[in-house]
Amino acid sequence: MNRELCTAALAVFASACLPSLADNPVREARTAVPASYGRPDVEAPATASLASQTWSSFFEDPKLRGLIDEALKNNQELNVRLQELIIATAEAGARRGEYLPRLEAGVDTGVEKVGAFTSRGSADRATGVPDPLGTFAFGLRGSWEVDVWGRLRAAAQAAGLRAEASAEARHFVVTQLVAEIARTYYELCALDAQLDVLERNVKLQSDALEVVKLEKQAARVSELAVQRFQAEVTKTRSRRFEFELQRVQAENRINFLLGRFPQRIERDVRRLAEPLPVTVEAGVPAQLLEHRPDVRRAQRDLEAAKLDVHAARAAFFPALSIRAAVGYESFNLAHLVATPESLLANLAGNLVAPLLNRAGIEAQYRAANARQLQAVFTYEQTVLQAFTDVVNQLAQLENLGKTSALQAQQVATLDQAVETSKVLFQSARADYMEVLLTRRDSLEAQLELIETQRRLRVAMVGLYQALGGGWRLGKS
Repeated sequence: MNRELCTAALAVFASACLPSLADNPVREARTAVPASYGRPDVEAPATASLASQTWSSFFEDPKLRGLIDEALKNNQELNVRLQELIIATAEAGARRGEYLPRLEAGVDTGVEKVGAFTSRGSADRATGVPDPLGTFAFGLRGSWEVDVWGRLRAAAQAAGLRAEASAEARHFVVTQLVAEIARTYYELCALDAQLDVLERNVKLQSDALEVVKLEKQAARVSELAVQRFQAEVTKTRSRRFEFELQRVQAENRINFLLGRFPQRIERDVRRLAEPLPVTVEAGVPAQLLEHRPDVRRAQRDLEAAKLDVHAARAAFFPALSIRAAVGYESFNLAHLVATPESLLANLAGNLVAPLLNRAGIEAQYRAANARQLQAVFTYEQTVLQAFTDVVNQLAQLENLGKTSALQAQQVATLDQAVETSKVLFQSARADYMEVLLTRRDSLEAQLELIETQRRLRVAMVGLYQALGGGWRLGKS
């Protein structure tokens, strides 16, 4: 009973001596999020989120799935993150071992010569102790710091949470890698489609050029018309090399992410024009806390920082440690295991409290508190960024969808206009500039439509990533 009272008194004394944190007060993180991605005051219906799908079910293109699968095996940055996870897990294991009792087996041997004109030397000669004196010993030694205030356990739990945060950091890299490969893949498909449009337009413009040359021979147009059509054909052909360069760069970017040297990337261009889902399942904002790896990482870092503050606070309290040893020791090897003559045993306990080094402990305590507040702000910022990302991607999907529909109408109208201008030109009811400008507008409209289709696919990938999808493996 007296021992418990003493311990309680020490705890009260140490708590009373804790430094004030009024200049940097502790606070909890704000975890509330809006009820929906639309109006904040309107609660969204509970639906499944795209993020719950694995990337293998979200992406239907088998060629794209094959690229992602290879990247997850060979990407260097991802493998670096894996080693960081292994290191963090090992450090967590080491921390857990600190609050467990330590037991060691040891064998000691040595020799000692004491000066003859010393008190011990004179006594040894008088009693016949050999000079020099050998020492032989073996046995077990143990020590244990009793974690009365939970300092060591808190540090171990914090290390475990940081290992989990490292795993979430790797998951976040996976989401980025999956999204980057998908974005570049769709860019590659768009470049293929745009090059195909250019090739077809070069042929059509070349045919129109031949018609204009015949019209010149018939004195219906001047040399200026021939030159303008020739320049337009040359311009369209020159644009091909710009798209070719972008295609090479896109292929090499994918190859780099796959951890391999440049080579051709297999793709299916038809996937670019496939319609997107009519309804997009974004779920509710609260699901971001579960699906987004960066939010999950920030949450674990926050929990670890709280435990760090607890460990720093416990450093002000008295520490209790116990040491013990048992074994055999003798100056004569022949008598080493003589029992009980050579048997040794000891047991000691220490209870120490900091007195003169409190300034250093106080500095560590204040630093731990500041890091905990940093983790609070980082968590809140990460949640805010996650919500903003989803809202932006939803808006982009909605507006690009409307743009794509109107551009498709524009392309269809200009296709008809091209045929109309051709007929009118041949019947001398339209001049060559109307034909030229109509074909130019048609080409630009087709290229813009392909670019919008690419951006739509990229926006869908961006929404999937913003919701936290892409890091789960296996079948959904």
